[in-house]
Amino acid sequence: MQLTAHALALRDAYDAQLRGHAEVGTAETTSHDAPLARALFSSEFGFVSYTSLDGIEGIALDALIARTIAYFRDSTEVSEFEWKTRGHDLPADLTDRLIAHGFEAQEVESVMIGEASMLAEERALPEGVTLRRIGFNADGTQLSLEEVTHDVQRMLDMQELVFGQPHHQDAAEYATSLRDRPELVEAWVAEADGEVICTGRLELVAGTDFAGLWGGATREDWRGRGIYRALTAARARSAEAKGVIYLNSDSTDYSRPILERSGFLAVTTTTPYIWRRNA
Repeated sequence: MQLTAHALALRDAYDAQLRGHAEVGTAETTSHDAPLARALFSSEFGFVSYTSLDGIEGIALDALIARTIAYFRDSTEVSEFEWKTRGHDLPADLTDRLIAHGFEAQEVESVMIGEASMLAEERALPEGVTLRRIGFNADGTQLSLEEVTHDVQRMLDMQELVFGQPHHQDAAEYATSLRDRPELVEAWVAEADGEVICTGRLELVAGTDFAGLWGGATREDWRGRGIYRALTAARARSAEAKGVIYLNSDSTDYSRPILERSGFLAVTTTTPYIWRRNA
């Protein structure tokens, strides 16, 4: 991937501010095997992050991978964990070595970065479609935890339907996070006829200039009508109001063009490599 000087600067900021500790800061527990940060986001799902592998390669890299597998296999009860790679990571044979240790590559996505202001413009919605932030009434008052949990479960069920794979988020835990950390975590839905048709999360990273756009999903029968773009704009406005400068997203081939039209740049790729206990 050939990058302009501006895109390279964005990628450097991404590496410095969003990888390693920042990427696992909201995990239930973390541990370290330098340069790796190993995290548990739930009892079922683990995650590995790092800023760089600091020149580790060959036999030393194989040993690091083996120790990481042993940690999640023997010291946790996770059914799977993710080793999150980026396209510019070194050494170049990292992914081959992960596969040799039993990891499975998932879909390649583009890491997109842009200014929040680029996305904040109001967008029209189709008739009968409404947007709202989960956890709040139209007047800004908070809903009860039970109501928030119900909405989160509806969001997760819709995402599972769209993505075709199970989620690892507990609805009650995430609802509590939305209630207790509203300055950092937001979830948004678009609805029509009482059904969730599009979803997306906004997660600010404390101590950085960034917020992430995650969980973007639109039901197939509602795609191509500008709903995802409107929901993204709503999240961008909220982020901008909180002082966020940059938004980042791991984008599929569906969402990447939407962000590109708003001036976002692809700075690298990301591919999750998954180790499964019962593989």
